[in-house]
Amino acid sequence: MANAYIIGHITVKNTEKWLEYRNKVPGTLSPWGGELVFRGKLTSVLSGSHNHNDTVVIRFPNLDSVNNWHDSTQYQSLVPLRQEAAEMDLLVYEE
Repeated sequence: MANAYIIGHITVKNTEKWLEYRNKVPGTLSPWGGELVFRGKLTSVLSGSHNHNDTVVIRFPNLDSVNNWHDSTQYQSLVPLRQEAAEMDLLVYEE
């Protein structure tokens, strides 16, 4: 089975709420084998355009794990907080 990755492109709207969300997400990952790979700030766009200034990459063992994590009660309970905290595009890639 191939690893699957979530890539989140983020623009923070409320720093305090964003930090709360960010601190709660890691606890939702472990039941699904999720692992934070990278979190960083955009420094430049070399080609094209990009609307967000932060990025996160999370690795899962497979696509089913991504979907189960995203649909889990534990993560879904954080979605309203995420929506208050930031504009975010979540993309899923598979190796």
